Amino acid sequence: MTAYEPPGTPGTDAPYDAVVLAGGAARRLGGADKPGVRVGGRALLDRVLAACADAGTTVVVAEPRTTARPVAWAREDPPGGGPVAALDAGLRHTTAPYVVVFSADLPFLDEGTVRRLLAPLRESGPPHDPAKPEGVREGVPDGVLLTDPDGRDQPLVAAYRAAALRRELSALAAAPGGLTGLPLRRLTAALDLTRISDPVASFDCDTWDDIAAARARIREHGHVLDEWISAVKDELGIDLEVDTGVLLDLARDAAHGVARPAAPLTTFLVGYAAARAEGGPEAVAEAARKATALALRWAAENAPDAKPDAG
Repeated sequence: MTAYEPPGTPGTDAPYDAVVLAGGAARRLGGADKPGVRVGGRALLDRVLAACADAGTTVVVAEPRTTARPVAWAREDPPGGGPVAALDAGLRHTTAPYVVVFSADLPFLDEGTVRRLLAPLRESGPPHDPAKPEGVREGVPDGVLLTDPDGRDQPLVAAYRAAALRRELSALAAAPGGLTGLPLRRLTAALDLTRISDPVASFDCDTWDDIAAARARIREHGHVLDEWISAVKDELGIDLEVDTGVLLDLARDAAHGVARPAAPLTTFLVGYAAARAEGGPEAVAEAARKATALALRWAAENAPDAKPDAG
């Protein structure tokens, strides 16, 4: 096994698929619909789907439900057959060389964590070496997973080489009893895994106390604005990265230089102007620049020493 420190720059952007296991019984939540429990205004499942939004195919192993993003659905046979059987069912719908595998109860999973999991696999290249008789390159991991604060493996917060998963799943399926009821450690024990310690992204919600802790954390001062923006974008179906600092500065200048109600109205108009221009973050920044300049000119006219040509 190897230890891994995340590099400063990610590797090549090889395609990946995602499999999300969302069909558990949630016994420690009293049988509640755990994937649908909301944290920060968003269902836990939708939070996980947002983290892997750039996956080629995302497969959710569970009974179909409404989700914020389009997904494919799968189900293990029989339903409730355990995580290994569920993973096998989801993997059958994927084609990419890499697969991220997540449970549906990870409130702090984000796109950055997904990139960190994939980076060691992408950077090490393909696992096969035609020049070697056995065809396998040395030092190429089968997967990368997170560990929790106690150092325990979290195989449902991980990225794997799809071929390695299929190889081991086939071996397990051929054994007496098949995949039904097998624990994930039976699968991962045969894989060469790299580990990354991340107590935040690996946090999962098994109990109502965990749910309460997650809800409290996202309302902390350092997180609440980013969480709110992400929730609004999900709710409105917007996939746009903008400089929130620019918009907050604009709101401040409009509130101080014109009137407090001008702040939300001006930021709305900036967004509308950018949409009319069919632009992205650059269009938002340009519209904000113009509106900020206008707010400053407006304020300058009201200064005590303003000249007739102020501004």
